[in-house]
Amino acid sequence: MKISEIASLLDAEVLCGKENLGGEVKSACGSDMMSDVLAFVKDQAVLLTGLLNPQVIRTAMMMDMQCVVFVRGKKPTPDVLALAENCKLTVLTTNERLYTACGKLYAAGLRGGDLIE
Repeated sequence: MKISEIASLLDAEVLCGKENLGGEVKSACGSDMMSDVLAFVKDQAVLLTGLLNPQVIRTAMMMDMQCVVFVRGKKPTPDVLALAENCKLTVLTTNERLYTACGKLYAAGLRGGDLIE
């Protein structure tokens, strides 16, 4: 699924990384606990979260993700967006709740990847 399709499905606003909207992703995860993302997530390209801090961007970069979607209409601060831009991440925001956003992407064919064991 293209990042542009994710933005469309979630009626999301692109906050940075518009040049990467054509990027193809194969999996996603949703979590507000970055420790769980680091401990259990493998091969996900999109992170959906309601957590608004620089650690989200750092976690996404450590896990080689391409896109972060902030849910519930949350918008990160300029310093968080600057970090994302510096890391070449696409950042979206949607008014959807985490559960609903994940469900919409799953229903459209975007799956979760393997768990780290």
